Amino acid sequence: MSEEGAAIEEAPSGLRRRVHILLDSGGVGDRAAQIIHGALMALVILSVGAVILESDPDNAARYGALFRAVEYVAVAAFSVEYALRIWSAPDHALYAAMRPAQARIAFVSSVSAIVDLIAIAPFYLSVLVAADLRILLFLRLARFFKLARYSPGIRSIFAVLEAERKALAASGIVLFGVVLFMATAMHIAEHDAQPEAFRSIPAAMWWAIQTIATVGYGDVVPHTPAGRIIAAISMVMGFVMLGLPVGIVATAFAEEIHRREFVVTWSMVAKAPLFASLDASAIAEIMRYLRAQSLPAGALVVRRGEPAHSMYFIAAGEVEVELPSGPTRLGEGQFFGEIALLRKTRRTANVRAATPIKLLILDAFDLHVFTQRNPEIGRHIEAVAARRSEFRPVVREGDLAEAEIDGRDLPPREDGP
Repeated sequence: MSEEGAAIEEAPSGLRRRVHILLDSGGVGDRAAQIIHGALMALVILSVGAVILESDPDNAARYGALFRAVEYVAVAAFSVEYALRIWSAPDHALYAAMRPAQARIAFVSSVSAIVDLIAIAPFYLSVLVAADLRILLFLRLARFFKLARYSPGIRSIFAVLEAERKALAASGIVLFGVVLFMATAMHIAEHDAQPEAFRSIPAAMWWAIQTIATVGYGDVVPHTPAGRIIAAISMVMGFVMLGLPVGIVATAFAEEIHRREFVVTWSMVAKAPLFASLDASAIAEIMRYLRAQSLPAGALVVRRGEPAHSMYFIAAGEVEVELPSGPTRLGEGQFFGEIALLRKTRRTANVRAATPIKLLILDAFDLHVFTQRNPEIGRHIEAVAARRSEFRPVVREGDLAEAEIDGRDLPPREDGP
């Protein structure tokens, strides 16, 4: 293939990759992706709210034009989003090993793509064919589930439900068994006293469900002593049975959160240049000491004059060190705050987040323990601290910058007063 042909073929691929990043995997500091995700979330909430308000005849008559405008904008935006997601599917990590056509077919058949299709289908169905408006209303409300695509918390819940589906199904079967046996026992105990309310096991199951669910409407209550004993057992069993799936989901959700934090922390540690020489066991060890923190742009990370308790590793984003000679930026993989920590002095410069950042924080005591176990890392940190002290501007001692400046653009230290 000629160079010109290769360039023509490569250009759409780069654009497609950028579209995928904007729609699916915008990282820290990607302002455009954050704006697009925020706009799509706002549009989902606005369109769902319009559907809800439009169900009132008075609102529909008064604000019908506004509701239609919201619907047209939402359908247009979601249609473009759906088409772009199909087009950029070959750049998705799940389908990267497939050919473009196979990747797009696999994406279209995924649950998230089906939700995207349901979000726009009611509009086109109402235009093309006559359909029950109540069904279309229900389908339009399915847009609410698009929020799961943009919310890590909702995605975590769905992941938990998917992972624990067998345990939840088993608890549901056990719950049905308890309802069945309690209904059968109550049918036997109360049939003669209340032949209408407990005429059959299916009729008694209504009483069993509302009793085990602890709602107890009071429309059907036992009259016989045996029935009251069965009712008491059913109420106690209700607390036990309803607590079972709650416990399963809560435990699994906590494990999912910890798992996500572990993956993020591991990836952050592994890509830091300072820890590049560590093996898996050493990375696992330092993970016990590090704390992860995310901060928005403009947040003050280190304040001049405060005691030094920690040093910081930049996992993503950039920070700005406010030096007397002018601001200096540090990026991914660099670290700061070690000078005051090693010398046990106060902070000598303000450090702010220039972009949204992710930091790994290592406290003073943990730094001492870790460097004792990994002397090479300790020597490297001390060497960088010494180099930063040697190559700094001629300023007051209190203005010593605690940042990785490496001396490349600064004059050597002068020994004057």
